[in-house]
Amino acid sequence: MNQNKLYTILITDGDSRAALAITRALGKKGHKVIVGHHKERSLASSSRYCHKHITYKSPADDVMEFITSLRGVIIQESIDVLIPVTDVTTLPIMQYRSELPETCKTPFSDFATLMKAADKLGITELAESIGVDAPHTIMIDEASKLNEIKKGLSFPVVIKPSRSRVRHEGGWIYTSVSYADDMTELQSQLIALPTQAYPVLLQERIIGSGVGVFLCCQNGDPIAAFSHRRLREKPPSGGVSVLRESIPVDPIALESAKKLLKALKWNGVAMVEFKLDNRDMRPKLMEINGRFWGSLQLAIDSGVDFPSILISTLDDNENNTPVFTYKTGIKSRWLWGDIDALLLRLIKPSAELKLPPGADGRLMSIMKFMKLWEKNMRYEVLSLDDIKPWLYECRGRVPFLK
Repeated sequence: MNQNKLYTILITDGDSRAALAITRALGKKGHKVIVGHHKERSLASSSRYCHKHITYKSPADDVMEFITSLRGVIIQESIDVLIPVTDVTTLPIMQYRSELPETCKTPFSDFATLMKAADKLGITELAESIGVDAPHTIMIDEASKLNEIKKGLSFPVVIKPSRSRVRHEGGWIYTSVSYADDMTELQSQLIALPTQAYPVLLQERIIGSGVGVFLCCQNGDPIAAFSHRRLREKPPSGGVSVLRESIPVDPIALESAKKLLKALKWNGVAMVEFKLDNRDMRPKLMEINGRFWGSLQLAIDSGVDFPSILISTLDDNENNTPVFTYKTGIKSRWLWGDIDALLLRLIKPSAELKLPPGADGRLMSIMKFMKLWEKNMRYEVLSLDDIKPWLYECRGRVPFLK
């Protein structure tokens, strides 16, 4: 990568932790970082490495107004590179890429490829076709058809809408994974889902630790790879990681991720999620997220600067040195997320949380939470070098600080 080549970069979704990690990483390299969000203030724009904050129309309210406002910002600020961070901005930006100035680069896969990756059913079918392990999956396109497929089910079952976010005329519907222990519970949950959430995947529940493989690719070939294991999640049954640790990349998971992204001819960053099945200790595919991930700061702290590596792909003629080695045993903690996870564990009963067998009890959860400092621990938002984002986050959480 040419370290002397500096860009003016616009980062969207400024209130996300990933946007903060990108802002810090690229700002430290000397790039002029402008942070955008649909509100006047944001987490990433609080950073000392943010040159300027801009406000755009929310894509959740009106996609075309969002694209029009982005176009104006790109022209006015002479933006060289646009980096969308969440699905809500990435998908419309790539769908309407032709509406934005050609001089502004977006180092991501095209819209059709992103939609393939976002389709959980399609990705499960692709995995099976190329020899990648995945949970046994049944698709249902409406709740009334449950009786037709119930013979193929085994409980507990995971209820997984085929897309995490679904756009419709009124904006976006956010879906989430849930669990059912029997047919009655499954039926009630399916009936409660909005029509737009279908088709829905019903999968066998894999018990085991979550393993993420994070890559940056050019034309399907990885130029950087990283992995971590989740130590705690919010909710505790499985969700957003709040404490995680860098680990060597599982060779089977890496090979599986490579196969999938090669088949998609992937460009840019991606997170391929697996669960290490306790029954055979093999990673089973969960999903692909074709964007930056919430725990990005851990990869950067461990020595894989994905934002800078992504920027290096802008020069097609430049040979990028692959980055596959990094520090392991580095831990990253999102403190406010960890507080939320602990409160859920203390307030809600285990049955309601759908905790897997062997999950920590309340007392053990408290004891583990109280380990505030330990060797190789990093805090994701809190940084003495860049303290304002932490203060911003605290003001949003503690009423008397607002």
